[in-house]
Amino acid sequence: MSSQTIAGGGASGDPIIEFRGVSYSAGSNGAKPILDGISLTIRSGETVVLLGKSGAGKTTLLKLVNRMLVPSHGEVFVEGQATGAWDVIRLRRGIGYVIQHVGLFPHFNVRRNVTLVPNLEKWPKDRQEKRYTEVMQLVGLDAREFGKRLPHQLSGGQRQRVGVARALAADPPILLMDEPFGALDPVTRADLQREFHELAERLAKTIVLVTHDLREALVLGSRIVLMDKGRVVADASAESFPSLAQPLVQEYVASQQSTVEES
Repeated sequence: MSSQTIAGGGASGDPIIEFRGVSYSAGSNGAKPILDGISLTIRSGETVVLLGKSGAGKTTLLKLVNRMLVPSHGEVFVEGQATGAWDVIRLRRGIGYVIQHVGLFPHFNVRRNVTLVPNLEKWPKDRQEKRYTEVMQLVGLDAREFGKRLPHQLSGGQRQRVGVARALAADPPILLMDEPFGALDPVTRADLQREFHELAERLAKTIVLVTHDLREALVLGSRIVLMDKGRVVADASAESFPSLAQPLVQEYVASQQSTVEES
């Protein structure tokens, strides 16, 4: 495998992301680890949800995949190659990244934001325009209507859709999503969750998504990995996760049930 391009992990179900004995500590030696001895394999085509309370280590684990952070111990592999051996630019351009507050460039219009990576990759202009139109259609926005708008001229839901379109623009095999719908109102959030679930099934990407919301995890995930205090405490399919006997799992299930009853 070339270290220059993320190809997508081969056949569906092949390992594409692996954490091998990974720990991470911020600051000086002896600091309490944020991640502690995590070993985890994510296979091509899975939508894996990292579930947990604030401070569980979810976002830190996510950032190790595209080398925004580097493990203190252990190694992270993408397509069988340690992230430290990748050219970091090639690694990041092969991974779509969506965050809660989108991170669109405020002085770029929608078209320029969406085509950022294809432009950096020096795609021909006609190919960039074709792809821009395709991904805008995928996320349910009219390419012509929104192309010249700046981020501040969009609603929260529209900005989030544009963020997803930008992440998909270069057709990366891996998407990392950090609380992507957390800043939206409940109705918009539910709509986007449903639409994204349908989109994920069509695109067959490998998706790693961070959330603290069990309901979101059950809607979007094919597999749920529950984290607590820097460790993995449960790992199961979305279907079987709610019935696990692990106490923290049942705490989440009870919390969800009480939320439904209150509403």
